[in-house]
Amino acid sequence: MTVIYNDTCPICAREVKGYKSITRKHDLAIRYHGLSEGEMDAYGLTNREAARRFHVVKDGVLYDGVDAFALVWDEMPRFRWLARLVRVPGIHRIAELLYDHVAAPALFAMHRRRAAKGQAHRQG
Repeated sequence: MTVIYNDTCPICAREVKGYKSITRKHDLAIRYHGLSEGEMDAYGLTNREAARRFHVVKDGVLYDGVDAFALVWDEMPRFRWLARLVRVPGIHRIAELLYDHVAAPALFAMHRRRAAKGQAHRQG
């Protein structure tokens, strides 16, 4: 499984830093590919798409948003409960709405502002 994330976003980078720590601690089969590393076309994404949402490639299939987070959480011992929770139909819909219409747009807007100022650099 490969996590594709915006490593130029301080909030995103901090979140993924925690995932990386768990990945190392438990020797999980998860790779991480940050936006600053380029080559997003290898995943069928543009840089804009990769900056806009959290993505995971698992078994050759590209997932994004809440479904991508749930796949990562499935692999992490202390997060499995959260993966199960966000898959409950009503909760899944609410989580999608919050991610799609609040979190992702807000983070992407911050990314665009940092990029416009020349401040969109890899974090951590």
